[in-house]
Amino acid sequence: MFEQDYIMRVIKEMVRMLLKLLFHIDTESPTAEVLKGAEQKETLESLLDMVDDGNINEAENRVWELVSEKSPDALEVALLFYSCLNDKTDDFLAEHDFQREEIKEGLDRLVSEYGLGSLASVFLEDI
Repeated sequence: MFEQDYIMRVIKEMVRMLLKLLFHIDTESPTAEVLKGAEQKETLESLLDMVDDGNINEAENRVWELVSEKSPDALEVALLFYSCLNDKTDDFLAEHDFQREEIKEGLDRLVSEYGLGSLASVFLEDI
């Protein structure tokens, strides 16, 4: 239980740090509301609807399709996706065949894809 709480906090702080450094977004609770573009908001809301419907793996696959474009907008949406996914309970994740560790792994892969691995390693190294 404590380990999962720790992982949740570390993920949350890493996402907040990346959003602040890369996009000048300083928020306690990153959500679609921080996005400036209507298309970005729509994309993120669609992904989060899939998560709420229990289609977490499919939503994550769509995130990786977006990330393949290597655009800053895709990175911003992906960070917010993982942040919102991190807010889900362990029970919800388990019900839908997903684990908190997969959020960490997804973020680790994401930042590596964008050449930001050294920034994220400060957070992810110990978990």
